[in-house]
Amino acid sequence: MLIIKVGYARVSSTDQNLDRQLAALKESGVEKLFAEKVSGKNTDRPELQRMLHFIREKDEVVVLSLDRLGRSSDDLTAIIDEIRRKGAVLNILDLPSFAGIQDPNLKALLTNLVLEIYKYTAEEERRKIRERQQEGIKLAKERGVYKGRQREYSADSRNPRKRYLYQQVIKMLRTDPPITVAEIARTVGLERTQIYRIKKYAIADGVLTNEQNRQ
Repeated sequence: MLIIKVGYARVSSTDQNLDRQLAALKESGVEKLFAEKVSGKNTDRPELQRMLHFIREKDEVVVLSLDRLGRSSDDLTAIIDEIRRKGAVLNILDLPSFAGIQDPNLKALLTNLVLEIYKYTAEEERRKIRERQQEGIKLAKERGVYKGRQREYSADSRNPRKRYLYQQVIKMLRTDPPITVAEIARTVGLERTQIYRIKKYAIADGVLTNEQNRQ
């Protein structure tokens, strides 16, 4: 079986340059390159999807840094899990632990370790959101304004996709400088009214502060 080193490079906007990443990937011996200029917050990245479709068992996916694959813990967990599911391994050039490792079994072990770390981080982020929500609910009950209706998009939504979109919206609402509601709606594929609804409840629950209510 032919084993291929597959590189993925990304910058967030069209006015940024890919040259440094491409040079580092080529120097590492990458044979097949996928590159694009698109935000890591955007879950619809054509070249990333092409790369994930292309890789085969024992291939090596090479990136300059882990944030080139994705920005959020949930994104990274899903992407690394797909790499592992295809039987490929990960090589992160700016992570010293990966430097000089040739043993494919050890590379697979490190890939699994990175995945578990990001799974833990993603779960911690969800736990903190739930804690803030519960604190907000408690305060709302004390003020007599708690409604108690199950929300479509929340940290506790039974639908995994809606739970994930909620987490993405909250992260973007917390950015500084702020991202507009229109931009958030375009990025996650929801109506602006839904973003405003998520934001309203997040402020009421204490998940967002009034300082973050600037978009």
